[in-house]
Amino acid sequence: MPDEWMQSVAMEMNLAETAFIQRQGDGYGLRWFTPEVEVPLCGHATLASAHILWEAGLHSPSEPIRSHTKSGILTCRRSERDIEMDFPACPVDETEPPPELLAALGGVTATFVGRTSYSYLVVVENAEAVRNLRPDFRALKEIPTTAFVVTSRADDPRFDFISRFFAPAVGIDEDPVTGSAHCCLAPFWAEILGKDSMTAFQASARGGVVQMRVAGDRVFLGGQAVTVWRGELLAVP
Repeated sequence: MPDEWMQSVAMEMNLAETAFIQRQGDGYGLRWFTPEVEVPLCGHATLASAHILWEAGLHSPSEPIRSHTKSGILTCRRSERDIEMDFPACPVDETEPPPELLAALGGVTATFVGRTSYSYLVVVENAEAVRNLRPDFRALKEIPTTAFVVTSRADDPRFDFISRFFAPAVGIDEDPVTGSAHCCLAPFWAEILGKDSMTAFQASARGGVVQMRVAGDRVFLGGQAVTVWRGELLAVP
């Protein structure tokens, strides 16, 4: 379908990302749209897409799913409990924050600020500070970047770190759970904690648990999906 049509459908869905799948070569073409723009990488919509392909009988449950995307080939494999996604790691470089950044995040105190190719990564003092963030989304939207990831060590022994994710510039004030953010969070915390396998909690209102392991320049993210509704689009170009 035309790009404009996919964008209009994503606007009607009004979710963080809407995924579009098309058979392509040895796998599938996969694209993701927020209500406002197309994005180069999305974790939860990739997870959902693989889940649907398997559940609907469109792809053998024993075979991995290869998706051709703007972030390269992404592979999903199914286990008894989880779907594991093979994503590219996103490096973080320490940087001086823009003067308005910490104020826009609600006046937080940062112990580290870094840049990725699409976001600022802000480390704060503790998990309570992450949970209590009250960002000024209008002010964040004025800062020239796509997204903001705020994180700290976890205060719950079940988790290694927690985070929140904000992207008002692309129509997402706060994302419930963000696989793509963990492509930078995983290698960042792996180096600090000295471990390759971790469990994280994204402390949005809905909340979500992300399993991950780091292997070189790849991050493997594990999660679960469930089908909650089905529909049929009647208006097509």
